[in-house]
Amino acid sequence: MRVGDALRGEILSGALAPGAPLREEEIARAHDVSRHTVRAALAALGAERLVQLVPYAGARVSALDDDDLRALQQLRAALETEAVRLIAEAQGSVWSPATRATIEAAIDDLADAEARADWPATIRAHAAVHRAIVDAADSPRLAEAHAGLESEVLLLLTHVRPHYAPGALAAEHRAYLDALPRDGGAAVRAHLDHSTQLIRAAR
Repeated sequence: MRVGDALRGEILSGALAPGAPLREEEIARAHDVSRHTVRAALAALGAERLVQLVPYAGARVSALDDDDLRALQQLRAALETEAVRLIAEAQGSVWSPATRATIEAAIDDLADAEARADWPATIRAHAAVHRAIVDAADSPRLAEAHAGLESEVLLLLTHVRPHYAPGALAAEHRAYLDALPRDGGAAVRAHLDHSTQLIRAAR
């Protein structure tokens, strides 16, 4: 949907700040569409949790507080832990060279974005690393559920930049990949707990 894509782009670029009101009439006029079309776009963005729809108060860009962060990370941990369990069930304690190569390629892209000091590209490459891990489980339903969280994670990291030394984020994910076959869900929880602490510290 053209309006939804445009609004998503503005939200995830930071052009629309958390809490910013999204007025149907203004959006309809700006995009030369009906208010019904705008309402449908806002509902779709609400399903992605990029937009909060408040009865009698309209829509606004979502703002994630600490409770939202905790719930988001818990759900990510549950999905990624299950993905890692399925990979281990299929491949054993040593993941296949093809699985590792796919995830390592995503980490290489993350390292490249970090080297360019391009934060928007970095957070998208970071999302791709975690997507590659979940996709390796070869479970379409699990991948779909995980993908449903991606916009919310991007929104969070667009506005909160945890402190990482140059190259540290890619290095952390290489260590994470090494730990996953050995430690499974414990590695997932440790990784996401660490990122939660850094995000909270950066607020």
